[in-house]
Amino acid sequence: MHLRIRRSTKKRRHLGFRARMATKSGRKIVNRRRRLRGTYP
Repeated sequence: MHLRIRRSTKKRRHLGFRARMATKSGRKIVNRRRRLRGTYP
């Protein structure tokens, strides 16, 4: 799992949080982080 995510986000690593939210894979990662933190609405 981690390898797949890292490979897909490596070229976008320099982009900010908002820019990452704009991408489909980025939204997935962000959603997963939100769920882990328990800050889901």
